[in-house]
Amino acid sequence: MNNSREKFKRLIKLLFSTVLMAGLGGIYAFVWIGYYNRYVLQIPFFRRGNWVIVLLYMVLLTFFMYTYGGFKIGYLKNTNLIYSQGISILFSNIFVYFQVAVIDKRFVTPIYIILMTLADFLFIFVWTLLFQLAYRYLFPPRKMLLVEGDRRDYHLRDKISSREDKYEIYRVVSYHKGIDVIEHMIDQCDGVIIGDMPSHERNQIIKYCFNVGKRSYSVPKISDILLRSSDEMNLFDTPLLLSRNQELSIEQQWMKRSEDIIVSLIMLILFAPIFLIASIGIKCTDGGSVFYKQERLTKGGRVFMIYKFRTMVTDAEKISGPILASENDPRILPVGRFLRATRMDEIPQIINILKGDMSVVGPRPERPLLAREISKNIPEFDYRLKVKAGLTGFAQVYGKYNTTSYDKLKLDLSYIRNYSIFLDLKLIIMTPKIMFLKESSEGVESDKDAIDES
Repeated sequence: MNNSREKFKRLIKLLFSTVLMAGLGGIYAFVWIGYYNRYVLQIPFFRRGNWVIVLLYMVLLTFFMYTYGGFKIGYLKNTNLIYSQGISILFSNIFVYFQVAVIDKRFVTPIYIILMTLADFLFIFVWTLLFQLAYRYLFPPRKMLLVEGDRRDYHLRDKISSREDKYEIYRVVSYHKGIDVIEHMIDQCDGVIIGDMPSHERNQIIKYCFNVGKRSYSVPKISDILLRSSDEMNLFDTPLLLSRNQELSIEQQWMKRSEDIIVSLIMLILFAPIFLIASIGIKCTDGGSVFYKQERLTKGGRVFMIYKFRTMVTDAEKISGPILASENDPRILPVGRFLRATRMDEIPQIINILKGDMSVVGPRPERPLLAREISKNIPEFDYRLKVKAGLTGFAQVYGKYNTTSYDKLKLDLSYIRNYSIFLDLKLIIMTPKIMFLKESSEGVESDKDAIDES
């Protein structure tokens, strides 16, 4: 890796974001000043008013871009990056249309907003692809050393290999080979990926990487997640990490319940048409029931009945038993494939939220039987039950359907340990992005450790 270029990486990414926002802002300014302000508004804005309107649009668009990852050049794949930018533009432009309607006190033709959106899509497609090509030329894939641990690190290897634009696994070695052999290999690579291994060996590798200035990527243990969310304090001259390990405070529980009621009522109104269409689609398929009820676990291990749109044939488990739902499962109804792919089969859980069984945000509710099976291999899996199960959550947003149970646990613990009302709002805003992102909703292919619903 060219270190002289590496130190300018942040400036290069800033250049990408600056040109991106300037281009999108320029397109909006052209449409607003040249059409809406001139020909539509009964009382047009003057110079300063126009620039305030454009600035508000830029602030809104920056918020969505930052939230959905539209600025993550060199980090996300091309399709994911352009998708993130596209959904940011879509939400911003929808807001702009209603803003014009409020200012002019009437609904105007949306044709220019639609044309502006198409121009935005064309601009981000061309600019992002061109910049990504230049970025990859300036920063070729890193030559990485993968130091394997004892816990099925081939999952990690497959995920890294899927990003050949960023990483090239140069060598693979087990930590059992010894620190001397590993240190020699580290000197020949740009960075090190440290798998799940005992703390003593992992710490030796991390310290060596720090000493020689090599970047390292470590797979965190459960204890690491608990520690890094602890409070720092000093007792006289001794640094300490305080981990309180308590449930949410009374104030946090009250705020979270208020959030659940308000958000679920809004969702119930917004998704009423989907309730109707999905119900008709399922009923017309095989005449069976619209909803599917199943036992799930929530806070404290309490069992409740979860509601979902039925996406499989009636009595699917009587035919095959409680097995994993694969991507091409023949038991899935035609309308069910769409509902599962977009995660809209989860919408009836709004009822569970209003009843208090679930929260809008929280760990995914697991089946009691499958949770017991997972706990045999991962005893810490019950740590997720310190909060209510959720319709969306950290693991649902940042993971996939085929993310292993161990990794889901880490994501859920990250949420529990760092809970705040602002984190909840961020995850709620992030949820629409993953609904149509294929790599987030893909089915399980084969993983004996990943136990999911069927």
